[in-house]
Amino acid sequence: MSAKRGVEFLKSVAEYYGKAGGHDSLTNVFKVTGGGDGRCIGEFRVAKSHLNAAGTLHGGFIATIVDHVTSYALMSTDSHPGTSVDLRVSYMSPAKESDDVIVDATTLKVGKSLAFIDCVLRKKSDGTIIAKGGQTKYVNFKK
Repeated sequence: MSAKRGVEFLKSVAEYYGKAGGHDSLTNVFKVTGGGDGRCIGEFRVAKSHLNAAGTLHGGFIATIVDHVTSYALMSTDSHPGTSVDLRVSYMSPAKESDDVIVDATTLKVGKSLAFIDCVLRKKSDGTIIAKGGQTKYVNFKK
């Protein structure tokens, strides 16, 4: 692995997108704690602004985190972030305000045209799976 694609690289990518403005800035709460070689691990604390009307972590916020963190994992390989072909999320259990959430994304394969990345969100307190997701990305751009 190239040193530029390790944890420090991932931290700089997450910081960049967190400050980018617009929808990307929703991810400014995500802090990288590990990764490299196709993986990105980090965490965030559920804030009131992340909740739905039922008082639990909003599914759209979860999908945004899955989108971003899987892209970061892909970028920790020698790939650019690619373009989303599909994004999927299965919601398994709720998270509430002040819960700490661990996010772990793993690049499964980078082929000639497509990359496949999976992601799991868990409660830090007890490991309960909140959601599983991932995406397929198109990566066959001329360099």
